[in-house]
Amino acid sequence: MKGFFKTTATGFSSRRARVSTVLSMILAVVLSTAGAGVHAQSIMPRAPEIAGSSYILIDATTGHVIMEQNADEALPPASLTKMMTAYIAEVEIDNGNMSYDDLAFISEKAWRTQGSKTFVDVNSRVRIEDLLRGIIIQSGNDASVAMAEHIAGSEEAFADLMNQHARALGMNDSYFVNSSGLDDDGNTNLMSARDLATLARATIVEHPTHYAMYSEREFTFNGITQPNRNTLLFRDPTVDGMKTGWTTQAGFCLVASGERDGMRLIAVVMGTASEDARVVETQKMLSYGFRFFETYRLYDAGEVINSARVWSGAESSVDLGIQEEVLITLPRGRSEDLVATLNTDDVIRGGFEAGEVMGTVEVSLEDEVLYSGDVVAIQAVERGGLLRRLIDALTLFFMGLFS
Repeated sequence: MKGFFKTTATGFSSRRARVSTVLSMILAVVLSTAGAGVHAQSIMPRAPEIAGSSYILIDATTGHVIMEQNADEALPPASLTKMMTAYIAEVEIDNGNMSYDDLAFISEKAWRTQGSKTFVDVNSRVRIEDLLRGIIIQSGNDASVAMAEHIAGSEEAFADLMNQHARALGMNDSYFVNSSGLDDDGNTNLMSARDLATLARATIVEHPTHYAMYSEREFTFNGITQPNRNTLLFRDPTVDGMKTGWTTQAGFCLVASGERDGMRLIAVVMGTASEDARVVETQKMLSYGFRFFETYRLYDAGEVINSARVWSGAESSVDLGIQEEVLITLPRGRSEDLVATLNTDDVIRGGFEAGEVMGTVEVSLEDEVLYSGDVVAIQAVERGGLLRRLIDALTLFFMGLFS
């Protein structure tokens, strides 16, 4: 990690013995030159104004929210509902409960469902893969009902399944009554922009093979070819999903995701005024996010970030590091301004395993904490022999640190 690195012994709680006097050491290391050029790169405008009822823009890798407004307001999602219908189908496929080649029976209810259609035939049997493409690409209400009935037996039972999956994903402002997003006798599904971003992220991360369907520009079923309703796919080559929605009550909605230079963003806008408006407003968010932010690799898995003195051990020091790769979302040009504070025990004694937690590291940019996590021992250090322990005990005593 570039920037300032500060190490402090702060009395971090652990199983090892405490000491009576705090040993504090601050190391400041500037790893690269800082100057006016760095700060010039960090200048950025305010987030753009978005003409919608609610919206959110997140880094799909880190989950960091770049911009939002009314993101927790539960609103009618229209056909964005189908993202959950497709997600459950993807879960069922990946869990081995069904396959692309399984055949779903098309009931009269599914066949009669109004609105956008895949044009499945009543009393026919359709491959699950075709139904999934019909849901994702054509926004087929008939395909959605058929999928729901195939998985849960009835659309009502499937709606209960949708609500259970929503709770499991932490979608706290969503409620489902059907699989398509149509108004249902005065009842309607509800989702927030934040919940939609959460669902989009889960789809991309957990089911990348199925997510590829969201990038397909058209699908032909029953001799009828229909284009993908997400017109951003035709305007922006870096956009590869996800889903549109519209009803009179919901307005024009869009969830979109794209990737540029190793950064993937997810944008959600709800309640815009027109089909063109939802595309324009989404493009504003994506352009802002890609231009002024980056997904920054803070630490590699197993990276050593410092070393510490070991008392009464077979070795006199131990490397401290991070177990897993750490990525954060950062304004472009600000990596040199990061400050990392390492908090460890005042005294670390031998007799610990590799991977044992030795402290914490906190990385901040100005007053904002961007990452906080455990620091572990990279190597095991056995307890030292009797002479080593005696010498170190006397040393600590005379240093006023013995407890």
